[in-house]
Amino acid sequence: MFNKITLGPITVYMYGLMIAIGFASALFLCNYRGKKRGLSEDTIFGIFLCALIGGMVGCRLLYYIVELPAIMEDPSILWDFKNGYVVYGGIIGGIVTSYVYCRIKKENFISYFDLVMPAVSMAQGFGRIGCFCAGCCYGRETHAWYGITFTHSDFAPNGVSLIPTQLISSAGDFLICGVLLWYASKKPEPGRVAAGYLVLYGVGRFLIEFLRNDYRGSLGIFSTSQIISFGIVALGIVMYFVIPKMMEKKE
Repeated sequence: MFNKITLGPITVYMYGLMIAIGFASALFLCNYRGKKRGLSEDTIFGIFLCALIGGMVGCRLLYYIVELPAIMEDPSILWDFKNGYVVYGGIIGGIVTSYVYCRIKKENFISYFDLVMPAVSMAQGFGRIGCFCAGCCYGRETHAWYGITFTHSDFAPNGVSLIPTQLISSAGDFLICGVLLWYASKKPEPGRVAAGYLVLYGVGRFLIEFLRNDYRGSLGIFSTSQIISFGIVALGIVMYFVIPKMMEKKE
């Protein structure tokens, strides 16, 4: 597709633009819903800032772990920031830094965790559109009618019909957002909206990995992301049942 738009002396990269739109939309959604729940707008902004920093560090750190053999052969990979970011690392890093921030602020992390995760899924939906524009995270070759052919991508093989895994992922992320918002409107017990995100995203990511064809690291027959998905789904299931009981004991 196309990854940049040139307007005179200004060049706008679609990947970065979609990331920015996703971040801004997620922040707006959280503030809108947070006000109805009596949650602090300052804390929400602080969580987003910490999640942004922690997410960027996590994305890069997990990439280093996945690419450790290649880095040992070519250490210059450590300083190549043009690409090399793993989404799961961003999710984990963002959650950890947000948790630390809430502990420092003495805020109820679970309340904000439930609030933020539907918006995170929405932001990921926009981010995957950015992936589509850039051509990264591309799918396997296909001759089906829905195949997408890139012509100017720096990542995907050009001139080959590929499964549009980016758009499938984007649609899945937006769907998860919608499901979680609907579920949240039912006022479930604390922690269960966030747990739902982990389960739904983990299952979706595990499945979409079978259709992708970019290099993502592997352990046996599974990609690195699929291995992490097992842990993410298991964590979500445990959270769904354990956190409500923990909150009851605190009360």
